[in-house]
Amino acid sequence: MGALRTPRETWIDQGLQALAAGGVAAVRVEALAKGLGVTKGGFYGYFADRDALLEAMLDAWERESVDEVLDRVAQADLDAREKVRLAGRLTFPEGRLLEVDLAVRDWARRDERVAERLRRVDNARMRLAREMIGTFCSDPDEVEARSLLAFCLAIGRHFLAADHPGRSAAEVRARAADLILDVRRGEGHRDR
Repeated sequence: MGALRTPRETWIDQGLQALAAGGVAAVRVEALAKGLGVTKGGFYGYFADRDALLEAMLDAWERESVDEVLDRVAQADLDAREKVRLAGRLTFPEGRLLEVDLAVRDWARRDERVAERLRRVDNARMRLAREMIGTFCSDPDEVEARSLLAFCLAIGRHFLAADHPGRSAAEVRARAADLILDVRRGEGHRDR
């Protein structure tokens, strides 16, 4: 009986881990094979070359960070404000998906093809924010501004190193989210 092949998804996952840990330069077939404890020969049964793996990695990242998030948000029995919060928690959770997302953003700074993919993903995320925020805010300009602020809060918190005297960063972020989602003023805002 022949040796079992390492599944395609395992190569992709190993590639995403390497991307998150060391950027796109760390995604090398020999290093991935070594990390998996296999020879690189099995790699070529699934991928023509490294570029094909990189494309498959971007496909997996997009599926996990957009399609799966949209499905879970759509199935959630929550009001629009809580769906926006849920989407943020699912899209930018602490751990692997966040690390991959940040690595893709860094990669996109140097690769226009990746930048175009990131733009598509971010546009899908913004559409969801607009849709949810539009259920309690009727001004299109304000919907756009709130959607942008929500997205900036979700991403920017991972780059900001500021202290918040007298409060934890989590408390300040929660209050910022309340402001963006108009929690204090509630539905009365729609009548403006």
